[in-house]
Order: sequence, then structure tokens, then C-alpha cells
Amino acid sequence: MGNCSGAEVKTESPSHIGFASGSNSKHGSKKGTVLSGSSRRVSASSVPLTPRSEGEILSSSTSKSFTFSELRTATRNFRPDSVLGEGGFGAVFKGWIDEHSFAAAKPGTGLVIAVKKLNPESFQGHREWLTEVSYLSQLSHPNLVKLIGYCLEDEQRLLVYEFMPRGSLENHLFRSEWFAPFFAVTHPVCFDGSQSVGVAGSSHYHPLSWSLRMKIALGAARGLAFLHSDKAKVIFRDFKTSNVLLDSTYNAKLSDFGLAKDGPSGSKSHVSTRVMGTYGYAAPEYLSTGKEQYKITLLRAILTYKSTFSAGHLTAKSDVYSFGVVLVELLTGQRAIDKSRPSEEHNLVEWAKPHLASNRRVIRIMDSRLQGRYSVAGAQKTAGLALQCLSMQAKRRPSMDQVVIALEQLQDAADMERTPKTEPRSSGRGGSGRAHNMPRRKISVDVGNAKVARPRLAASPLDA
Repeated sequence: MGNCSGAEVKTESPSHIGFASGSNSKHGSKKGTVLSGSSRRVSASSVPLTPRSEGEILSSSTSKSFTFSELRTATRNFRPDSVLGEGGFGAVFKGWIDEHSFAAAKPGTGLVIAVKKLNPESFQGHREWLTEVSYLSQLSHPNLVKLIGYCLEDEQRLLVYEFMPRGSLENHLFRSEWFAPFFAVTHPVCFDGSQSVGVAGSSHYHPLSWSLRMKIALGAARGLAFLHSDKAKVIFRDFKTSNVLLDSTYNAKLSDFGLAKDGPSGSKSHVSTRVMGTYGYAAPEYLSTGKEQYKITLLRAILTYKSTFSAGHLTAKSDVYSFGVVLVELLTGQRAIDKSRPSEEHNLVEWAKPHLASNRRVIRIMDSRLQGRYSVAGAQKTAGLALQCLSMQAKRRPSMDQVVIALEQLQDAADMERTPKTEPRSSGRGGSGRAHNMPRRKISVDVGNAKVARPRLAASPLDA
């Protein structure tokens, strides 16, 4: 759950937390509401807007307070072969505890857990740790990762999560091999200087099918919609593929709340805050309202990005933009930022936007690993939805509730996934292509109460 392929910088505290000693957080669970646009019942208590001290946060947490000794035993002394991954906060270890007493258990018995341990040299620290404890101890939803407990002992800062057997969405989209069953293996190179690690055995994986990609997108959208709801009023601020974790049946859960922030209250339209998150995913208006000064250095083949910013304007629509970036990654199988690609393709969104706006051209950039096994109409509608989320004007982006509705309509479509009678012709940048001389007709993408007309290709072998 580290941040890579973009820059994560040190965060300030969320507005509802008061820090006496300064630094980090995660967890939660309570009951009651139904998201519009989603039939899923969710549970939560309203996030308090009054500042809370560290003592108040920890004393009110429903999570288990572990001792360092207990977690050391549960992870077999944090053995290297128990490492699931490593990111900006620190390494994540696999462990086992008794599901009733939460006492350390023998490997292979009891409840499997993932333990994230702060690296003392990390740019993150106590503040991010406490932010996660604060939010996840108050919020509970099927599409948010569950925090089981935490450890605060001397200089040790650890977080204990439910184990997510399928790892992160990032692994499935961008790795030819991934380390299974990982909780969250992060990018191979992070701009904060951290580097992902994988041990505990490797396993080749199969590319995600189109239906699974849409299932994951819908689950992640529901998680964001819940955070933006009146019950929570939270802006996630760092939505990206490495922060979307998958359970055994590919249900998506949002993880890593270290940069989360309370949304605007009263008549305020935005929250003024230092610009933080991951490059390639951050909304343009959020970046443009903050001034950046940076220094890039190459140290031991690791690209390190250090930044300082003035205040930027943060809204829930900033998360919507980030979601649009992930939709494009799901369509193309390409990273948001990738310097190994030709210069005009370094930034995926800038390169892909002209293709997303055309029903003919969007087929050319589809992930070739899908081998044409997807609904052309579904891909075109998803591209149209992504384009709306990526609008340069925040007000023109749909809400996450509207995104949920649109994705649910795609899930209900009869042609969610089709195997083509003929293989499409490959065309450009690894995407799959098709004939370009077909007549066009109109389809529409439903976003809330509005319908956006987009040209559509006529029937083809992929639609059959």
C-alpha cells in the first residue's frame, strides 16, 4: 500500500484529528444506510468534525490493541519469507492469529492477517498511522479493507488488516508474475525512495477478464461513493490501482487511508490542503491550485521525488478524476505514468483521451491480453464514462453515486463479455484493433439523470 509510479509525500493530519505528538493511522465498523445507486447495505457512524486527540481516537477505536511481542510471534519474528510487499509506509508481513482470542497462532491455523510495519526511515510516520486508525475505526463497508487492530509501543507503529488473498489490482494489471497470495505488493520503484519486495513464493497469474475488470471497478466505485456520502464525508485523496485490494472472489476493497481527508463542511465548496497523492492520478485543478517545487535525484537506481506544495483545492470530484484514470488503466492494461513508453505516451490519460472520445479509436487501445473477449459496446460505454470522470472541469464530472449507477447498468448488460468469432486485428501500442470502415450509430451512456450520446460502431463479429 505504498505509493509508486507517482509521488507520495508526507501528509498533514485530517481535519478531525488533533495531534499532540505528531504522525499516522487506520480502521472501523458500525451500522446503518443504503447507498443510492447501489443495493448494498453499508454500515457507518458519522465522522466527527470536532478535533479529537490521539488518546480519544485510540480509546474509541473498536480495533484490537496488539503488543509488539504478539505481532512478532504472529509473523514468526517478521521473517523475510513472510513479507508480502513493501511500500512507502513500510513492509507488510503475513501472520496468523486465533480468530476468537486474537492471540498469535501457528502458521497455517486460525485467521490469516496482514501486518504493516512502519519503516523508521520512511517519509510516512505516526501521523499517517493515526489517520488510518481514526478513519477505519469509524467506517465500515464491504468495499473498505477491514482493520483488525494496531500496535503503538515505543517507536513501533503497526497496523493489522484482514488478509486479501488476491493482492492488489495493480499486480493483476501490470505484472507478468506476482507473488501470491500477497496482501499488497506495491510498485517496483516508488518516488518516495521505497522499493517493492516479493518473497514467500511466486505464482504466474492469468490476465483479468473483462467481466472481472468491471466487477472490480464497480466495487471500488461503491467504496468511493460510500466515503463521499453524507454518512462519511471523506475524500480518499490517493485512489489508484495499488490501493485497490481483492479478496478471494475479486471483490474490491479500498486500502491505505493515510492521505484521507475530511470533505468540506457547511457552505464551503472545497478543502484547502497541501497537494499530496500520486502523480498521474491527481486531478488537474487540485495540482494547479498548489505550487510545486521539486528535486529529482537518482540514488542506487531508485528515482526519488521530493516535493513541497502550497495549498490546493480538494473536493470529492478529485477522487472522481482518479477513478477515471483507473478506468483507463483497466481498459488499456497500461500504467498511468510509464517513462519506458515513447515520450508522447508517458502520461496515459493525455495519450488516451483522443482515443476515448472515439468509438472507433478506443478499440485500438484495449488491452491486447483480453484477446478481444469483451463487449465492444461495454468497452465504449466504459470509455465514455472514463472521459466524463476525466473532465478538466470538476463540476462536469459525475458524482461517484452516478458512476456506480452507470457501472451497475454495464454489469446488468447481456453482452458483458463475448468471445469473438474472429480475432481482432492488432493495432498500435499493444491494443487490439478491428476494421475501421464500419457504419456508425448512436448509443448513450447513462450518468445519473443525464444521457451523453456517443457514436457507436455497428454490429461486428465481437458483438455476435
